[in-house]
Amino acid sequence: MSLLRRIEDPKKSVRYEPAAPAPPAEPPRLPPAPREGTGRDLSQVSQELKARVQAKLIAEMDPKMDLSDTAQVRRTIEELFNAILDQENVVLVRGDRQRLFEQIAADILGYGPIEPLLADETVSEIMVNGPKQVYIERGGRIEKTPIVFQDDQHVMRIIDRIISPLGRRCDESQPMVDARLPDGSRVNAIIPPLCLNGPTITIRKFARRPLMVDDLIRLGTLTQETADFLQACVRARLNIIVSGGTGSGKTTLLNVLSSFIPPEERIITIEDAAELQLRQEHVITLEARPANIEGKGRVTIRDLVVNALRMRPDRIVIGECRSAEALDMLQAMNTGHDGSLTTLHSNSPRDTLARLETMVLMAGMDLPLRAIREQIASAIDLIVHQERMRDGSRRVVNITEVVGMEGEVIVTQDLFAFEQTGYDEGRVQGELRPTGIRPRFTPRLEAANIFLPPTLFGYERSLFR
Repeated sequence: MSLLRRIEDPKKSVRYEPAAPAPPAEPPRLPPAPREGTGRDLSQVSQELKARVQAKLIAEMDPKMDLSDTAQVRRTIEELFNAILDQENVVLVRGDRQRLFEQIAADILGYGPIEPLLADETVSEIMVNGPKQVYIERGGRIEKTPIVFQDDQHVMRIIDRIISPLGRRCDESQPMVDARLPDGSRVNAIIPPLCLNGPTITIRKFARRPLMVDDLIRLGTLTQETADFLQACVRARLNIIVSGGTGSGKTTLLNVLSSFIPPEERIITIEDAAELQLRQEHVITLEARPANIEGKGRVTIRDLVVNALRMRPDRIVIGECRSAEALDMLQAMNTGHDGSLTTLHSNSPRDTLARLETMVLMAGMDLPLRAIREQIASAIDLIVHQERMRDGSRRVVNITEVVGMEGEVIVTQDLFAFEQTGYDEGRVQGELRPTGIRPRFTPRLEAANIFLPPTLFGYERSLFR
């Protein structure tokens, strides 16, 4: 293009003057945000822009900034974000600009693409299967989401953000980790080479408002009669095990049972990752610790159980028994620490007792089987077994009393059992009903000044006149 323009005047000779400057080039514009339902979103259209702006934003942030003041940090990020877009000459429509800012702020302050899922109270579980697959559980059903991460490193950054405040790590030397979010939600992460899909995160969310006994009655997990019975058992200091499969709601039920403990008692909770949400004031929370990078410093649940016995507990609540700590738990129950609560994985009340035997043997003590069974029979008073039904609902299906020993066998009897009456419109129909058997520990309830009506166990009043 010529920088001079020719001017011809009939009265004067031809002359040349500088040409007028060309109009400035328009700044690059991203395509407008696609409408919902097109299958494309801003993250797919402008991943390169997002990565560039985010990298520049992190580089320009003050490394000494106090990240605990979320509101101030968010304002600072927004100011830098707007300045960087102006420097890059990037023009976005208001909706795209806000979405891009929220995505970048979530990566810096929160948990990246899964931040909206954590805020959604209808989502009960989040499953990240590598960077390109994110599933959720809602209403007991699993569904796939359109959310994706940039790459494996993006997922790893979110894992590090979750576990770093807890002093834990996840790398090639320790490719599996259990952790928790600040609200108590349970987190498990596993990375390559153990997981071939890429870094995988599983988050079991806890409700912002812990479920109470009235909520379980409304959801059909318990009936009012069985809730009254379990409350009486907790107040009478019976030793109770909550059993069930994975995702059956054991921890939620344990939370509800622990809410029945009188507020004046000293409670010590022991967990791998602190999940219980007790509302009493006098609660001491103990959490196990994995080994450090040198393989030292590990503190197990069993170590914490032994230490808790020296802390003058009124109640010991163990989040879950998995191995050798079962022996120390039974010893505590048999040496004056009544009213203890715990959970374990099993398929039935009888299987619960068999698993307890196996876990005691894992302690490495050469004990005869009969001695182990006698310990279990004298320590455990009640087993509350919970299941996750085909429709995704969680229900208590057995409340079983451990009666004692007959020969070599531990004797149990069902006090309440779930009776399914049908399957209507995708929902399991049925109710937890009494079996007509009165518990043998009734004198212990009466000694605690708790008197339950005979009708609670299925008896007619006329039989007790």
